[in-house]
Amino acid sequence: MTDKSRILGPDGLRLNRRTALRGLAATAGLAAAPGFVRYAQAQSSAPIKIGFQSHRTGIGAAYGRWYEKTTAAAVKLINDAGGITGRPVEIVIEDDGTDPKRGAEVVAKFASQHKTDIVFGTLFSHVVIGSAPTAGELKIPYYVVSEGHHVASTKLNRYCFQPGITDVKSQVQSVAPWIAANAGKKVTMIYPDFAFGYDHRDYLPPALKAQGAEVIAQIAIPPTESSFTRYFPQIPAETDVIYHVMVGPAVLTFVKELGEFYGSNRPQLFGFIDSLEAVDINSPGLEFLDGSHFWEGSPRYAQENDSDAQKAYRTAVGIDENGAAVGDPKDVSTAAHMFGCWETLYVIKKAMEDAGYKGPEDRGKLVEATEALTEFKEGPEHPQGDKTFNGKIHQCFGHQNISKVEGGKLKVVHRTSIEDGMYEAEGDYTTQPL
Repeated sequence: MTDKSRILGPDGLRLNRRTALRGLAATAGLAAAPGFVRYAQAQSSAPIKIGFQSHRTGIGAAYGRWYEKTTAAAVKLINDAGGITGRPVEIVIEDDGTDPKRGAEVVAKFASQHKTDIVFGTLFSHVVIGSAPTAGELKIPYYVVSEGHHVASTKLNRYCFQPGITDVKSQVQSVAPWIAANAGKKVTMIYPDFAFGYDHRDYLPPALKAQGAEVIAQIAIPPTESSFTRYFPQIPAETDVIYHVMVGPAVLTFVKELGEFYGSNRPQLFGFIDSLEAVDINSPGLEFLDGSHFWEGSPRYAQENDSDAQKAYRTAVGIDENGAAVGDPKDVSTAAHMFGCWETLYVIKKAMEDAGYKGPEDRGKLVEATEALTEFKEGPEHPQGDKTFNGKIHQCFGHQNISKVEGGKLKVVHRTSIEDGMYEAEGDYTTQPL
């Protein structure tokens, strides 16, 4: 198998294997110098190694690329500020191909070959679900940046956490009142035919029903589909609102074909920004989206009331006021999701410091320290906003944004409260043995 691992050094910048080996050779040459202490002789000075399970290839590649950029930016700041418990953070990257089987192999590789302290970063739900059992078996903490309800459902294991981004069940519960009050009462859902989509399928209907609205049709589409026109005739004529959430490299095709199918006479549209992540909203063929609304975790476009923390975060990860890479307006970010990498790394930092983490022998302490966390205040470490954390279900709860397409940009028109997305715990991971 080709070794697809990469290493980020203490400054957050990627090192290739040749450069890393040269550095190790140079370090070896200094071993006899006065005052020099090798990491092997002073474990407390060794880097904290975080295995980053990245979607470099497959349907999650656009997210993986921006997750890496965000992670590198956060690690640089953490290391510039002294690292974690005085130790530098080193990120080791493996490509999981956005594939569940390969994801499990990557987790095992981090534990046995790279010997990382933890695993971090996974996005796509089916990869998380496929990888989680391996993390549990190997007792290596697994911090995902996903959104699926798989962690909070307590159907995984005690080593799996989602502390830096909210889950779909919370998100749809938060936005359902706005949809029912402002968009329409009869909703047709279009969603991807895998775990992430099933969360929307399962949790939106009851949330809307509680608001006096109803889902009248549900259309599941394979995430690898490349053309969508044949699905649109399944949309009932009485539909008031099309609720859409699609993922993968064909999202631009999806929204273009939806516009071609309806022309100017369309139902109201409410989409999760997943349908347009990494896609320029001003792309030809997307004019029909004007006036429609999207859910966003963190807004793609800079807003007039952005906090200083949000501004600093955007500068650090390198996105401009339109949410594209600075200097390259065609390289549109996955802003609604990638903030979760930044915030999760700071949760890990806090938990490791609380646990007095020294090495893999303290993984159990790290799990318990993470479970003991209760809230994260908006600020430089949590620029998306305040959050609460439920240690029993390993899930955070935060604010959601509803944005309107207006003048070729996304403008936030409603921000939910944390309470809007709260729900009763379905289990308790803390009762499971470590």
